[in-house]
Amino acid sequence: MKENYNEVDVLIIGSGIAGLTAAIKLAQAFPQHSVVVITKNSNESNTRYTQGGIAVVIDLLNDSLEKHIDDTLLAGGGACDKNVVEMVINEAQERLNEIIEWGAEFDRVATGELSLGLEGGHTAKRIVHVKDFTGLHLEIVLLRKAATLSNLKIASHRFALDLITAVSEEKSTGSDWRTKCLGAYVLNEESGLIETYVSKVTILATGGAGQVYRTTTNPAIATGDGVAMAHRAHARIKDMAFVQFHPTGFSSSGKGSSFLISEAVRGYGAHLVNAQVERFMFRYDVRGELAPRDIVSRAIEQEKKSNDHYIFLDCRHLDQADLKMKFPTIVEQCQINKLDPQQDLIPVEPAAHYFCGGIDVDLKGRSSIDKLYACGECACTGLHGANRLASNSLLEAMVYAHHCFIDISEKLSQLDFTEQKPQPFRVSDTDCSTTLNVKLLRAELNELMSKKAAIVRSDVGLREALVKILKLKVVVEADYRNHAISVDTCELRNLVTVAQMVVEDSMNKKVNQGTFYNVDLVGVAALPNK
Repeated sequence: MKENYNEVDVLIIGSGIAGLTAAIKLAQAFPQHSVVVITKNSNESNTRYTQGGIAVVIDLLNDSLEKHIDDTLLAGGGACDKNVVEMVINEAQERLNEIIEWGAEFDRVATGELSLGLEGGHTAKRIVHVKDFTGLHLEIVLLRKAATLSNLKIASHRFALDLITAVSEEKSTGSDWRTKCLGAYVLNEESGLIETYVSKVTILATGGAGQVYRTTTNPAIATGDGVAMAHRAHARIKDMAFVQFHPTGFSSSGKGSSFLISEAVRGYGAHLVNAQVERFMFRYDVRGELAPRDIVSRAIEQEKKSNDHYIFLDCRHLDQADLKMKFPTIVEQCQINKLDPQQDLIPVEPAAHYFCGGIDVDLKGRSSIDKLYACGECACTGLHGANRLASNSLLEAMVYAHHCFIDISEKLSQLDFTEQKPQPFRVSDTDCSTTLNVKLLRAELNELMSKKAAIVRSDVGLREALVKILKLKVVVEADYRNHAISVDTCELRNLVTVAQMVVEDSMNKKVNQGTFYNVDLVGVAALPNK
């Protein structure tokens, strides 16, 4: 396979809100430097499918920064880093103003003030939104902004294969030699070339890994590529056991399309009901439908187990004209599936939604590998702890993209390209395609993770899952090294890596916290926030 060599000042892998925000800031600040964004598809990202919005304290008569901080800590189940929580929430207004300056137009009330929504876990209305397609709007705004910068290139239809690393000449803490990142090997899906990108700094902003589960709100591209690459490069990975399931994914049972039903619909007044059309959430939490997502998801699973039926979202009592105005995408999707929210109950089930864990980064977005940064869902900052508070993710992405930008800005002009040219990407001598049934193996992995490492886990189930995952890993790695490179095989390889990290971290957890729940640890007290 032929190879293409490129030198760029800043390499960013991922084109969601985190990657594009960092790219725009760096390209604006350093017009003589090259910034390249590698992406599978510039029109696809987890950002694009975000319905809710951005959590920002606006109404100081009924809300405060302290309330938002407390809500985040409480939702995080004792695993948040309080310093990070305070930093992110204190910077929220500034980041919101910035993206408005770039062209974002959020919903406003008749008097001109920002319209504020309410979501689970929040004690006040503070969700700034664009109806129920906030993420799509922001993605369009950022792509338009990026297109105005001549030194910023978005290279689409590229699949990042692995990071390029070397031993750093500088020592890290103690006597250990530190690894440094030199860039990445990338497959150009259109030309078939392996492109070697050598960079002064690299930012991973690759999003989540929801595709490791059978049912997910994430798009097809969410295969954990960044976390898997970082893991193979021996970066520190943290808290992969904390996988958040969104309580209200539309339950199609294979008879129609599946889609996310925003938590804001419950904030607007929709009820969760069981097969007997009984509201049940108050049996599990005094906040009812507005309890944090981990509590609502487990309650739904318990209710389904008890009744052996679907759980439904009931919107029939709501103002239907207002519902359609506030949530046009959701209403349209219901209609596509031949449901009328005015007359019909909407079947829902929890779906894998967000990874609270990921690449361990500090307050500046720096990973444990020199010159490698991470932001967005692939990073573990300490903000979310064991369970993300609704609508904190877009905020975190913007804040950490900014902190990556600040730290890189202080050193970019002094950095040089490596004097040693990286080795060509190691590929198989054969051009033969994979012999694996990738689709079947991926479905088996999805089923395994959904049964053994999802909302409710057990010691036996985790052990069984790990044995099967390790066997699958041997098969996939052998195929990867002995056959032509393909995106399908590489994504399966990354999903297997993510699955292994989720299961191993779950086996190491000694207490139930937030999204992590092991039936064999019931009664073990969680630790307080740091």
